[in-house]
Amino acid sequence: MEKVGIFYGSSTGNTEKIAEKIKLQIGEENVETINVYDATEEDIKRFRNLIFGTSTWGIGDIQEDWEEFIEAFENIDLKNKKVALFGLGDQEVYGDSFAEGVAGLYRHFKDKADLVGQWPNEGYVFESSDALVDGQFVGLIIDEDNQRKMSDDRIKKWVSILQKEFI
Repeated sequence: MEKVGIFYGSSTGNTEKIAEKIKLQIGEENVETINVYDATEEDIKRFRNLIFGTSTWGIGDIQEDWEEFIEAFENIDLKNKKVALFGLGDQEVYGDSFAEGVAGLYRHFKDKADLVGQWPNEGYVFESSDALVDGQFVGLIIDEDNQRKMSDDRIKKWVSILQKEFI
């Protein structure tokens, strides 16, 4: 597998922490983590395998650094790149808009890249989520507020899926 670039936006540190756990699971030598606040177009171009991660703010918003990143790199070419998504959310407090930050990334990138790494919705309890497409989440969903003990196992299983999908 070629080197993977993990790009994340993190306001409280939780998304960065999950990005680092994904990096360790893949293997540190095969991954570079980059905060989107500091990312450049050249950073994106260096990787054929990309992972984009965001938390959810308010009622379904992506993390603010992602908003600026998407605007700045609107025309970046992601053809021939594999992109996986992960998102954080709180299914108890925001059960009616659970993990919708990652849905914002999905909407933006779904027609620009080959999206991989969909994730089953079993084991979560929520009312609705725009991150569900055809009965699966658009990427790995982590709830550090209510299911922290499940995060490491979910990451491990998701990375095994990505290792089959990535180039």
